[in-house]
Amino acid sequence: MEKEKADIRSLEIHELQEKLEEQGEPGFRSKQIWDWIWRKDISSFAEIRNIPKSLIGTLESKFSFGRPTVVDVQKSSDGTIKCGFELSDGEFIEGVLIPTDSRITACISSQVGCSLSCAFCATGLLKRKRNLFSYEIYDQVFLLNRLSREVYGKPLSNIVYMGMGEPLLNYGQVLRSSRMINSKEGMGMSPTRITVSTAGITKMIDQLANDQPKFNLALSLHAANDEKRNKVMEINRTNDLQGLIKALNNFYSKTRNRITFEYIMLKDFNDSDTDAEELVQIARKVPSKVNLIEYNPVAGLPFAKTDPEKAERFRDYLVKNRIPASLRRSRGKDIDAACGQLAGKK
Repeated sequence: MEKEKADIRSLEIHELQEKLEEQGEPGFRSKQIWDWIWRKDISSFAEIRNIPKSLIGTLESKFSFGRPTVVDVQKSSDGTIKCGFELSDGEFIEGVLIPTDSRITACISSQVGCSLSCAFCATGLLKRKRNLFSYEIYDQVFLLNRLSREVYGKPLSNIVYMGMGEPLLNYGQVLRSSRMINSKEGMGMSPTRITVSTAGITKMIDQLANDQPKFNLALSLHAANDEKRNKVMEINRTNDLQGLIKALNNFYSKTRNRITFEYIMLKDFNDSDTDAEELVQIARKVPSKVNLIEYNPVAGLPFAKTDPEKAERFRDYLVKNRIPASLRRSRGKDIDAACGQLAGKK
C-alpha cells in the first residue's frame, strides 16, 4: 500500500530546505516554494512559476498540497458572511467574516466538531472528529481575507479563534498557525489583532503563560459561580473557577495581556442582579474586561436570550462598579453564523 504523502506545509522552512537539498536542489529553492505555498493563491504545485518543471514533478511525487475548498457561502442581512470549507479528507468546517464600521473580523475554527458539549452551543452537539492542522487553520484566514478584499475592498483587521472546537485542545497547531499568520513569510498580521478563546483548560493556560504568545486570550465564562457553570460547561467540573483565576493571573503576569471574559446572557439563568454582582467579583480578581454576548437560540436547546433592557441594565451595573464591559449584539444569526451557532452543516 502506497504511503500517504505529507502535506508540504507541515514542514518548517529549514526542514523543507533539507529535503530539497537531499534531492540535489539548491537551498534558495525552499524560499521560493515557501512564498508560493503560504502567500499566494495557489492550490497545486503546477501553479508555481519560478521553479523548473522537474522540481514540480519532485514535489508532486514527495508531498501533498491543496487548500480547503469553499463549498458554501451565505451572506446575512447584516453583512456577515459564513463560509463552509471542505477539507482534503472530506471533513467540513465553518468560518465567519464579520464586518463593522471600524473592523473586519474573521472567526475561525480549530477542530472538526468539539468534545466539550457546552449546553448552549450548537457545535457542542457534534462529536470532535479531529484537530485541524496549522495550515488548515491558516487557510481559513487566507481565504476569508481574500473574500474580505473582494466583497468589502479591504483586508481583515482582526482574527478570533472562536469558531468550531476548543483551541487549547489543539495547542501546538493553534500556536503554529498564529505564528504563520503573524510572520512576514505568512500574512504579517500583528499578534495584538488575534484573540484565542478557551472554555477554560487550566493546565494549557499555564502552558500559554510559559510560552508567552503575543495574542490576546479570552475565557468563555458564561456563569460566575461553579454551581451554575457546572450546569452549562462540563469542563468546569475539572477546571473550576478558582484554578482558572490563578492560571489567568499567571498568564497576565507573564504576558501583560488583559483577559477578556465572554459571557453569553441566558434568560433567567445567569442574568439576575446576583449574577451581575458575582461577575463583578470574578472580574476584579483578574486584569480584565467583559464582553456580554446576546444568546443565539439553537434548535433543541432549552435557552433563550435575555431581554434587551435587562441586558443593558446588567451591563450598566458592571460599568458602575468599574468593570470595563460592552454588550455585543448578535451578528449573522439569520444564517446560523452567530456565536454558538456553528454546526458544520453542509
